[in-house]
Amino acid sequence: MPLRPPHTVRALTASAVLFVVLGVSGCAAGSPSTASENDAGPVDGSAYPLTVDNCGTEVTFEEAPERVLAIKSTSIEMMLALGLEDRLIGTAFSDGPLAEGWAAAADGIPVVSEKVPGQEATLALEPDLVYAGWESNVTADGAGDREILATLGVNTYVSPSACQEPDYQPNPLGFDDVFADVEEMGSIFDVPEQATALVHDMQDRLDAVTPDDRGLSALWFSSGSDTPFVGAGIGAPQMMMDAAGLTNIAGDVDETWSSLSWEAVVDANPDVIVLIDSAWGSTEKKIGVLESNPATAALPAVQNGRYLVLPFPTAEAGVRNVEAVELLVSQLEDIDLS
Repeated sequence: MPLRPPHTVRALTASAVLFVVLGVSGCAAGSPSTASENDAGPVDGSAYPLTVDNCGTEVTFEEAPERVLAIKSTSIEMMLALGLEDRLIGTAFSDGPLAEGWAAAADGIPVVSEKVPGQEATLALEPDLVYAGWESNVTADGAGDREILATLGVNTYVSPSACQEPDYQPNPLGFDDVFADVEEMGSIFDVPEQATALVHDMQDRLDAVTPDDRGLSALWFSSGSDTPFVGAGIGAPQMMMDAAGLTNIAGDVDETWSSLSWEAVVDANPDVIVLIDSAWGSTEKKIGVLESNPATAALPAVQNGRYLVLPFPTAEAGVRNVEAVELLVSQLEDIDLS
């Protein structure tokens, strides 16, 4: 695979070119924690102008963004985890409730839309940055085409771990990619110490996890009924299952998420089933789908209720991935195969 450019940052100053992103490697994430404001150094603008290659789109920041519209939970919670709630003028398309400890920080921040706001609604907010969890959030069908928004003075930024182009998509995604996303946001907002503190906290928590060692296989059931949409072999689900000691039954599928037939699920006969809980696809609904299908109802994992439940906001690449690993391992301790 070619070297991945999204985490290359070029900070252009009057005298030199500064390379600003720390490459941090590791294996984990964690439950919510916000870097202390005391960790942040002075914001003197010395890093600007700062140009980043974001999913193939070059974005230049003349200064740290001050008016940010965050779309998707991964973006919203990244801002909160870095202590940047004062920069948020609105949030949209949240995947679920905020993690405990962040709700108070988000109090008073307007929820612009339950879905992706259109370009007109986006521009009415007068943001200087639209920070999106998915590339599709900043298209003509979403908050606005990236090039058009740029001509109107609005920068856009997509979580690099969600990039889809082959030269930019992490393949496979690892915790080092998630950590690099945090560091890049620290550079963009000129809070590198806060970003580094957050990465250290996530790494420490990941290091404290003891993976299940029973060699259990798992289905990551994200959504769907007639055909399940599952976590495949190169994205966040695979990364988190690896860290928890689980073998993904769809691990040989070269996608982040993928459709998988129920016949394939039955043939694989997973030891446990990871259920992604959301408002549109609750745990109860997913269990109902599994129990109403005669083929899956006969699976030992279904008959014995061997379910692991994760809230949707932890299931995509972001600052809650370590929390997801901790939840998986904790619930695995209660799984008795006998």
